[in-house]
Amino acid sequence: MISKHFQPFNPEGQTAEAEPAPYVATSSQPSSSQPSSSQPTEQPYTSIKHWAEEDRPREKLMAKGVEALTNAELLAILIGGGTTKKSAVELMQEVLHHGGDTLRGLNHMTLQDLLRFNGIGEAKALTIIAAAEIGKRRMMEDSQDIEQIRTSADVLHFMKPFIQDLTFEKSWVLLLNNNSRLIHVANLSSGGLTETAVDVRMMLKEALLHNATCFILIHNHPSGNLRPSRADDELTQKAKKAGQAVNIRMIDHVIVSEEGYYSYAECGRL
Repeated sequence: MISKHFQPFNPEGQTAEAEPAPYVATSSQPSSSQPSSSQPTEQPYTSIKHWAEEDRPREKLMAKGVEALTNAELLAILIGGGTTKKSAVELMQEVLHHGGDTLRGLNHMTLQDLLRFNGIGEAKALTIIAAAEIGKRRMMEDSQDIEQIRTSADVLHFMKPFIQDLTFEKSWVLLLNNNSRLIHVANLSSGGLTETAVDVRMMLKEALLHNATCFILIHNHPSGNLRPSRADDELTQKAKKAGQAVNIRMIDHVIVSEEGYYSYAECGRL
């Protein structure tokens, strides 16, 4: 069992690096006037070019900065225009609403999903998909700045860009050196909604290939339920024993979701 005060080791004869703390398992939109009538009527459509200049997305961005724009206004600039009955801002408000009024919802939309909206053709749909992916990759760049994995919380922070929007289970291994510095992250498997098979031999091959001395096994639970299954328990023991056979230490097995994590090491189960 790896204790919460695990100290990274150095093989005999090697010069130790300066050791930092090791891993420790611890809408606005311009309103148009409503015509007075005894019967309810729809508000007349007003093209963006007829809006007050300070309300037009491009002009608003130049005058007030990007922070002043809503998500719908930012996306409206990207797609360029709306329809004869709906402005680009209104169109993107509709798309965002379909995705739960969050930018994250865009990552769940496929090309076919977007093409169902009146006014969104292939070019606009691909622009939206590309914008969503850019945001996701930006998050991944931030996680790559973590050079040292010290806690289970660091694991979750590093893995969040990898697991967001996943609807199926995947598994990874983080390969570390003596000082808990990240050497490499490898995708081990992709599975179904409730499980994924991990080839322990492939995991060890990756560890040996990158000269790792420690590893952390990770998989996600897309349901958000972080309770480990019996299969998760069996995989943990199997991976630990396999690592011991080649003198590569298993530091933790972490189950992650967008809501949190479960650490076998923190729970004293390694």
